Amino acid sequence: MFDNVFANKRVLITGHTGFKGTWLTSWLLKLGAHVTGYSDRIPTEPSMFEILGLADRIDHHLGDVRDLAAFSAVVRAAQPDFVFHLAAQAIVSTSYKEPLDTISVNVMGTATVMEALRQVEHPCVAVIITSDKCYENVEWEWGYRETDRLGGKDIYSGSKGAAEVIFHSYVESFFRKSDCPVRLASARAGNVIGGGDWAADRIVVDCMRSWAAGKPVELRSPSATRPWQHVLEPLSGYLQLAAVMAAGKVAQGDSFNFGPPSEQNRTVLELMRDLSAYWHFTDPAGAYTVTGNIPFHEAGLLKLNCDKALLHLKWHASLNYEQVVRLVSEWYYGYYRGNAEMYGLTMDQIGQYEAHAQGRGLPWTRA
Repeated sequence: MFDNVFANKRVLITGHTGFKGTWLTSWLLKLGAHVTGYSDRIPTEPSMFEILGLADRIDHHLGDVRDLAAFSAVVRAAQPDFVFHLAAQAIVSTSYKEPLDTISVNVMGTATVMEALRQVEHPCVAVIITSDKCYENVEWEWGYRETDRLGGKDIYSGSKGAAEVIFHSYVESFFRKSDCPVRLASARAGNVIGGGDWAADRIVVDCMRSWAAGKPVELRSPSATRPWQHVLEPLSGYLQLAAVMAAGKVAQGDSFNFGPPSEQNRTVLELMRDLSAYWHFTDPAGAYTVTGNIPFHEAGLLKLNCDKALLHLKWHASLNYEQVVRLVSEWYYGYYRGNAEMYGLTMDQIGQYEAHAQGRGLPWTRA
């Protein structure tokens, strides 16, 4: 996989205890990498990171991504060949309750990572992950391209747009020299779902918590449309981006979108009904109630144009919508029914995903 570029390499992940960070850590372990993780805390209870026992499988550090001295010390000790920056305040609803902290973590955290990378003197590839919400969302029906306007109507979106601005400012100011040992790019994805997510105010999480307790889930915006994608889809994009960067085939400071095809757009209600089938609801109407309580702004339509990733990275999403729903449901069902060893199940799902992508002939599946 990925031309075997991560085998026996040193990889540093910020935000490794979060949902996406845990899946990325697991996949890199499967690829034979030596992983160092840096996060401020275990973000949820339960926690996929703890369920999988990853603290005993990697070099695990807890610290604030805004603490330049602490983070730089970890970078110096790890001497990473690859860096994936995922540490962030990632919850839209939390950004309304804690706007300054959201801005500080997402903007200054990114600046701190970039500042630490300035001190790296050995060859290193860094992927800075932001969000599809970095774009100024005007609710149009076609996907946003990497050159479209950044911004946002809410604090979370604004913080992600600002993180992209900081990233590109650092690239132009400090990383353009021909002898610069650090190669950088930013990656944008969103509406990621998968087993092991327990963050607040996310539809899949709300469904699983409610159904496991024998209760219907409350839907805020049942008609909102999203291009749902399994967490492994953008992670394969991040890994492929890093591999192509390591080969010197991506422009310094470039940005890439990673998302599913537009035909995978579904409403929140459609997703909920399809997930409920795996929990043996005879009538989907018994699985949910609609509430008029919408405490914060949510985009009605948001999708990405991923043509650039296809052209330059030969990457595209490989799972169809039904496969995404199955993988998500089987992970949670295995956890809540207590009939699965979850590290093994997680690795098996990664293996299933690799095999499916290999069957479709995706270039990143090469050994």
